[in-house]
Amino acid sequence: MRTSIATVSLSGSLTEKLTAASRAGFDGVEIFENDLLASPLTPEEIRARCADLGLTIDLYQPMRDIEAVPEAEFARNLRRARHKFELMRRLGTDTVLVCSSVSPLAEDDDTLAAAQLSQLAELAQEFGVRVAYEALAWGRHVSTYEHAWRIVETADHPALGTCLDSFHILSRSSDPEDLKGIADIPGEKIFYLQLADAPLLAMDVLQWSRHYRCFPGQGGFDVAGLVRHVLSAGYDGPLSLEVFNDVFRQAEAGPTAIDAHRSLLVLQEAVGVLEPPAPVVPTGIAFAELVTPDAEPVSALLGALGFARTARHRTKPVDLWQQGEARILVNTGPALRRDGTALAAIGLESPDPEGAARRAEALLAPVLPRRRTLEDAPLDAVAAPDGTELFFCARTTPELPGWHADFTDAAAQLPAGTGVQRIDHLALTQPWHHFDEATLFHRSVLGLQAQESVDVADPYGLLRSRAVTTPDGSVRIALSVGAAPSEDGAHAQHIALATEDVVIAARGFRESGGQLLRMPANYYDDLAARFAFTEDELATYQDLGILYDRDAGGEFRHCYTRTVGRVFFELVQRDGDYRGYGAQNAPVRLAAQHTAKGLTGG
Repeated sequence: MRTSIATVSLSGSLTEKLTAASRAGFDGVEIFENDLLASPLTPEEIRARCADLGLTIDLYQPMRDIEAVPEAEFARNLRRARHKFELMRRLGTDTVLVCSSVSPLAEDDDTLAAAQLSQLAELAQEFGVRVAYEALAWGRHVSTYEHAWRIVETADHPALGTCLDSFHILSRSSDPEDLKGIADIPGEKIFYLQLADAPLLAMDVLQWSRHYRCFPGQGGFDVAGLVRHVLSAGYDGPLSLEVFNDVFRQAEAGPTAIDAHRSLLVLQEAVGVLEPPAPVVPTGIAFAELVTPDAEPVSALLGALGFARTARHRTKPVDLWQQGEARILVNTGPALRRDGTALAAIGLESPDPEGAARRAEALLAPVLPRRRTLEDAPLDAVAAPDGTELFFCARTTPELPGWHADFTDAAAQLPAGTGVQRIDHLALTQPWHHFDEATLFHRSVLGLQAQESVDVADPYGLLRSRAVTTPDGSVRIALSVGAAPSEDGAHAQHIALATEDVVIAARGFRESGGQLLRMPANYYDDLAARFAFTEDELATYQDLGILYDRDAGGEFRHCYTRTVGRVFFELVQRDGDYRGYGAQNAPVRLAAQHTAKGLTGG
């Protein structure tokens, strides 16, 4: 299907928005009136610019407070409309959006509304324009799509149809029964379809709409279910995004437009009108790669954790550190910022690396070029929204080339270690404007399942976190973001290591010279009140800085190393079927990290 996006969904000047939409692969745009009014280009120049970019102008919007008003007011509205229709002819677009009135002058009179909209449509027809009438969820008298359609049906004019908007419909009701009436609207009378998702919030619907809309698949609405009803009615126009979002309006237009178009590709897949390559769900974490200008601090940290440097890349300054099935690459090659060590790449075990890469590319993930010699294993890699490189690996598939073949052994045997078994999860801090994009990316491109979003209190703000996982927990990635642009990079990323016994692992780490993050005594006083521990057990936890959590499935014990650059490690022990991440302990951990940072001057 054709795809379109309203210019209000993107940041920047009108020309920047048009360029971003074209580069992202959209077929058309909706021109939002404020964008046109603020542009130095004439309507003819905007039309030519869109044509040069391969974009059609699918809609001009909005016209407000038109119908069901006193005759004198309606006469003024027609004069205003005539000017807009002439402008649309200059733009080269043939459909205008008319929102249901919120004017205090509007009367609760469907007959009058239908008669005036019919007159408006008659005038529009003279200019070759169609009128798409939309019910605003906060309309004064018309606030549902059924009501808007009854008025359009009563008016019975060929140049008058309806516009369906997923936000205005789904913000009022999520009951699937309330959508069935869409199929009764003749497809040719659905002149336009606007799409937006939104998080499920209890707030004034106007403020909800103006600030918190997001792209389909990023919120809590069943946008796909609504689209299925619209398509079953016979609608064959574009799928168009109209998203009012404070973050999107401040973020760079190019990446936002790509995120937007990806959301429509995933939506089309969900409703069965597009078949991109099928998802290839990863089966495990092959490695985590740290890049650093100085390998000594991170090497000392890994050594204390019980890792051994087992291999080195044949042609690159990359060392492989391993313990159990946990593998860490330490790369000293790339130039880095002054803040040093960072988690730069993740290797994902995949049953079909090429298929995973095809899926990623089809959903607009940037494919990363890779410098390699003829002997190096071919590794497909794409970039996540935060810039993390994702490598699709086949270490467990013997018939496919594996990344580990690029390394030569550096140690005859592995040491006993501290009981680390594997990488339990990875925590990635997102740029503040990429959080929703990151969630959709990991769900759609990698086939991971998203858990509920949680808010975590930090001493200097509020963090938002959401985990994406495989059903069996073999891959767990926790995505987090700060509350404002200033939070970019303020919080380190971390690698959580699964252990058989976190007490043994923590003691072994400390005995090897490692520094554990100390937790305040108040935390353990509260822990003693909430759970039953022996005195020795609680004293051990306090001594080692071990935190504790419990849910219906099991128990969770975890502790943290000091931070090196922008990375720290977490030692975790999951008992039973515990599937969380100790979220209620996060405020204590964050406060302890701020304290440790202040003490070290880091």
